[in-house]
Amino acid sequence: MTHYLDFEKPLAEIEGKAEELRAMARGNAEMDIEAEAKALDRKADALLTDLYGKLSPWRKTQVARHPERPHCRDYIDALFTEYMPLAGDRNFADDDAVMGGTARFNDQPVVVIGHEKGSDTQSRITHNFGMARPEGYRKAVRLMDMADRFGLPVVTLIDTPGAYPGKGAEERGQSEAIARSTEKCLQIGVPLVSVVIGEGGSGGAVAFATANRVAMLEHSVYSVISPEGCASILWKDGGRMREAAEALRLTAQDLHTLGVCDRIITEPRGGAHRDRNHTMDSVGKAITVMLSELDGTSRKDLIAKRRKKYIDMGSRGLAA
Repeated sequence: MTHYLDFEKPLAEIEGKAEELRAMARGNAEMDIEAEAKALDRKADALLTDLYGKLSPWRKTQVARHPERPHCRDYIDALFTEYMPLAGDRNFADDDAVMGGTARFNDQPVVVIGHEKGSDTQSRITHNFGMARPEGYRKAVRLMDMADRFGLPVVTLIDTPGAYPGKGAEERGQSEAIARSTEKCLQIGVPLVSVVIGEGGSGGAVAFATANRVAMLEHSVYSVISPEGCASILWKDGGRMREAAEALRLTAQDLHTLGVCDRIITEPRGGAHRDRNHTMDSVGKAITVMLSELDGTSRKDLIAKRRKKYIDMGSRGLAA
């Protein structure tokens, strides 16, 4: 069954009626309902185009969190070959919220790192809904160190509500681990490209996305805090998340204007989950272009340009 968001309820009704008609026809060969079903399909297509042509920041946040969007594991399976997962931070434990290892992308050896949310109840619990603990960030640091040592480009896939805020994580140095991972992004002398495939939440996302090139899917979001968290802090009312989403400027379009995002990857009409294969193919093409843009750049220039990118962050939007 397709999962419909709250603003998609009218669409759910139309598509549901079309499916009901076709189900009835399957049970009765004499029924001819195709013309009526196709009329409903056209109505649904028009409504889908209308809904997704004017998404508010809050609705984009909902789409970015859609449970049927492709996740990190899906992209790795679709775009990378010879993936060899590498586990553990060599200090405390492995963190299933962060997956990474060596692989080939277009037959080029790379290191890929990403947040994995999980796709059903059990896997979401296993992967802690994509919320990494300190050992996840320390695993990422270890993998980036390895990539730097062997001259392998790094590709990161961002999809997290934020770092895990639990007591144990804080006791094991959550903020320090995030800072070390961000610092490592700035230090490695190999190409580093990132794609925000869903949510880019707070320092948990920045720790992987301090990259030479950052791309965002059209309906993904990237912000310092969730709209609900922002509303709770500013107005003591989490119900004002729509207002907070507007103020945070968290959409790919806003962040491209500010210079935070370098490239927007178009999603299928209705969101990435409506055509997963097309979405993953588009992400693969974007990664190819971003890596080609950095090909041949010296170690010194990769580091210097990456640092300058973040020093200059937001200047385009402020100047405008």
